[in-house]
Amino acid sequence: MWHDSDTKSKSSSLLVRFAIVGYTLTMPGSTDFSLAMANLTSDVVAQGSRVQRQLELSFDALFSRDRVKAAEAAKLDDEIDRIDVEIERSAVALLTEMASSPTPVTQEEIRWILTLVKVNNELERIADVGVEVTEFVDPAVTTAFPDTFRIMANSVIGILRDVNASFSKKDPRLAKLVLQSQHAVNRFKIQVVKDAEAKIAAGAMSVDFGFTVHEIASLCETIADHCTNVSEQIIYAQTGAIVRHMESCWVEVGEKK
Repeated sequence: MWHDSDTKSKSSSLLVRFAIVGYTLTMPGSTDFSLAMANLTSDVVAQGSRVQRQLELSFDALFSRDRVKAAEAAKLDDEIDRIDVEIERSAVALLTEMASSPTPVTQEEIRWILTLVKVNNELERIADVGVEVTEFVDPAVTTAFPDTFRIMANSVIGILRDVNASFSKKDPRLAKLVLQSQHAVNRFKIQVVKDAEAKIAAGAMSVDFGFTVHEIASLCETIADHCTNVSEQIIYAQTGAIVRHMESCWVEVGEKK
């Protein structure tokens, strides 16, 4: 038989504290899961903003060929990696507490916590790609990047900004717009590669620089893919709909809740 004293003792023993970005996140007992979920959601929102700053810094370093900024982006990635682990540990602790609590837990609550874990993971991967972008920073290279390439990079940064806003507002409508934005990035990559090939053929661009342009364009495409993964999770968490990419469009392949 479960007694009130057992509940109080168990809640006390399951109180977990995690140091995240200079403050302490408290995981409360079984009587207040909503507060813990709100705190965890805020941490992921903050992580999204952090990754946004890191990605902007990475591309700024690339276009200005500034190794100091590249080093700053790498340092920020270290912080992102650390917080990524802390968020995941917090989510596991919360799920553990929920599983052992006599308080009923809804399907929506479990779904949202799993969404937080997945979104957190995608954000960390975006930051890793940002570091890969900075690896192409070379002050010795003076060849200008194509204008379409800069537009592509700015588009990717904008997609990340929109997906962060969609997550923060729990807005599936905006998440669906992000899904459609991926097609624009794909088209940009095709155009950037074609332009580079034409310039190489005309002797206006070196093969090495053309390779660099192709590689960074592929990294932009990868970032867009991670953003669409986040959008899929937001749509699923808020509507229960499962969306998948088919050919040149996105379709719902699962039932809504």
